[in-house]
Amino acid sequence: MRAAGARVSLRPVRGRAQGRSGGLPRGRWRPLGVLVRAAGRGDAVSRHELLSLRGRSVAWVFPLALLIGIAAVDVSTPTFQIISWTVLVPGIAAAICGVRGTAVLAVLSAVVYVLADNYWQHHARTSLSGLVLVCLGGLIAVAAAVVRVGGERRMVHMRDIAETTRRTVLRPLPQGFGGLEHAAVYLSADTQARVGGDFYDVQPGPHGTRVLLGDVQGKGLGAVETAAALLGTFREAAYHEPDLAAVAARLETRMLRHRAHTAALGRSDGDRFATAVLTGFSPELPDAVDVVVFGHEPPLAVGPRGVRRLPAVGGLPLGMGDLLPGPSVAVHRLALARDETLLLVTDGVTEARDAAGRFYRPADDVARAVAADPRNAEPRRLVALVRDGTLRHCRGRLADDTTVFAVRRPDG
Repeated sequence: MRAAGARVSLRPVRGRAQGRSGGLPRGRWRPLGVLVRAAGRGDAVSRHELLSLRGRSVAWVFPLALLIGIAAVDVSTPTFQIISWTVLVPGIAAAICGVRGTAVLAVLSAVVYVLADNYWQHHARTSLSGLVLVCLGGLIAVAAAVVRVGGERRMVHMRDIAETTRRTVLRPLPQGFGGLEHAAVYLSADTQARVGGDFYDVQPGPHGTRVLLGDVQGKGLGAVETAAALLGTFREAAYHEPDLAAVAARLETRMLRHRAHTAALGRSDGDRFATAVLTGFSPELPDAVDVVVFGHEPPLAVGPRGVRRLPAVGGLPLGMGDLLPGPSVAVHRLALARDETLLLVTDGVTEARDAAGRFYRPADDVARAVAADPRNAEPRRLVALVRDGTLRHCRGRLADDTTVFAVRRPDG
């Protein structure tokens, strides 16, 4: 979930609805439909935030209101005896309240049942079995709340671990890092893991600032491990190597070494590869950039004059350089005006499909947006535009991890 000049991360938070509802303060309440979807996903964090007011839980209001309503209807309607429905109250509390709240509501349900059966007598008294049913339902609800709360705590702990892993692989980038204005969006196809094989980074050094964006083939922890290995090599090589081709060669060597290591361990992902785009910004080249493409979608240049695809011929993905007899690295020096932004995306964007199976074309949306307002070429606006367009096109059903990265010189 998971949100962009300086670099701003625009990771979305799943299960949250934006705007106002019912005239209450923004962010305090959410529509009931969003609550139902969050509860159905088992998203404990979203559900807790939806059921809070000014930082305090109000989940107990709903089962308590139900209990009061049952008692009121039972007392005011002599011909309609529904006091036994109080067994529903602790069951609902077990789904949205804590253990203590569920226990309190279970006791209240039993007390209301006894009062209605013995002191508010306008019906024939119910049998002892009704009270036993309410008490037994309360005990079962408390036990269910214990299990649910324990599971939610474990889930939140795992989410914290995944978030730590993500921040280790995709480290936060300071504002203006490397003397560039940049923004990034990362969307994980796995809403629980929140981390995958997409990677990006910016590394300034004495030879200019280098930018890397890529996508490791496959999913899971193996893809994350490979991305971490490539980023570690990039951060060192991009700083020390004066030639961008040498940085690219170091990345290829690291990928081959990593594959050999995983193969020696007997793992099934020993043939993993990665597509990537490596870019070099140099103070000596204020109107150009050096680009190396490893089997990836070429970057787009977005500016007030429109959108153009940089003519960078894609080479083989990282890990496949040994298939060619000679050097597989080709550095392309391409014109990039000072007011143009470099837009890089992974295949989660370009392979997003709509209901008819059509692929998403981000260049078309970006061109229309920039024509309407040239400020949309700013990195922050640009990544938000592509993110929203991707989610709208695929109706929120991401088939792959999705990364959008935009970067430009600050005086653009």
